[in-house]
Amino acid sequence: MLQKVLSTFFIVLFILSLVGVLLTKSIDRSDYKTKDYYLETISDLENLEPNFSEGEFWQVGWSKVNATPEQPANLVGYAPRGKYEFVLDSSFVRVLVVGNGVQNIAILNYELLIVHPYLAERIKTSIENQGLPIDFTYFTATHTHSGIGGYIPGLMGKVAFGGYDEFIVEMLEQKTLEGLESALASQDTAFINYQISQTDTLVYNRFIKGGQVDPFIRQLTFQKKSGERAAFLTYSAHPTTLAVKFMGLSGDYPHYLMEKLEDKMYDFALFAAGVVGSQGPARTGNQPEHTEAFAEAVYQQSIRNVKQISPVSKEKIAYSKLPIALREAHYKLGENVRLNPWIFESAFGKSNAHFDVLLLGNTLLLSSSGEISGVFMKDWEALAKSRGLNLILTTFNGGYIGYITPDEYYDYDYHEARGMNWYGPYNGAYFNELINGLILKSW
Repeated sequence: MLQKVLSTFFIVLFILSLVGVLLTKSIDRSDYKTKDYYLETISDLENLEPNFSEGEFWQVGWSKVNATPEQPANLVGYAPRGKYEFVLDSSFVRVLVVGNGVQNIAILNYELLIVHPYLAERIKTSIENQGLPIDFTYFTATHTHSGIGGYIPGLMGKVAFGGYDEFIVEMLEQKTLEGLESALASQDTAFINYQISQTDTLVYNRFIKGGQVDPFIRQLTFQKKSGERAAFLTYSAHPTTLAVKFMGLSGDYPHYLMEKLEDKMYDFALFAAGVVGSQGPARTGNQPEHTEAFAEAVYQQSIRNVKQISPVSKEKIAYSKLPIALREAHYKLGENVRLNPWIFESAFGKSNAHFDVLLLGNTLLLSSSGEISGVFMKDWEALAKSRGLNLILTTFNGGYIGYITPDEYYDYDYHEARGMNWYGPYNGAYFNELINGLILKSW
């Protein structure tokens, strides 16, 4: 009897051990600078040759197109919630086309949680097939946690991100093309200003009480010869002002902020999520009235606390894409244990990790595939200023790799560092080096 019990015990132990070997791996903490992925990306950075052009004037056009589904769609953000039960705000695709008479850049914006690689590729292909005179597309999202899903294929998309609905993807493609055609048709000569404003107590560090934040609203403002005005702005506070169980379709505070700007100051406004990692909104509640109040506070402080306004006078455009190679996926299960990379990659698909790099005059825009923590921004902006550059960072560029957090947080029990830092330790230092390198390129 004892022999039979022991035999069963060892068989079960063997099976469990085998399952453990198949499903898990240890966390790789070796020096990232010795890895092939690092050497490959640094080589690409050193050899990066942006596409340059210089014109004699700025040309700007814009449009916004209602992209609210005809029927309720699944919500994306927080956790799976099913289809929205009502429409609190209509959802829009916003398009800003900036040219210098030689090249046109399209800044595309969606009231979505992220711009998934599949959606971005579909849209870029549609633009090419339509033959639109767009030389470079720069994707952005508001990062609302109460927006529509349906544009994320694969297992994880089905389980956690609202699934896949071909109608939604086709609708977003069509609305983008419609917006681009309208924006191109409305292009007119214009001048551009860079502006930075400071907010007070509206953003907090989600990791450390009283920790470093990025409290600045950075924006480009455009005025056509006709007098029409537009704003492209970024901010770091996470659009998470509504309750986790909220069942309405909403663009969260960015939607209301854009509405206020369009009602009171501009003919068009486009909000792109900035360095939202570890940065939370200091709202007073989680109901729609609190969302509107937060947007009003951001608006009021943005016009009262202006720190800099300067012209973007040199009509130079430069753009490029820097692919980012990464170490194996590191979805953490414990302090030194991660999910086997093949399982993670089967569930999530390709990450399309990259930086989009766009120079407009003396303003450098960098768009990341990772949600970068706002604690990095102060040093990057100082470096950019030493090079005579204004710096704007955005995220959700048609790639997605989770969060990029300071390395000292990697083993802390923070959601962003534990469950959403998908590609292992040292990504903070890695991304810091890449962004510094992009700033230091000979612009």
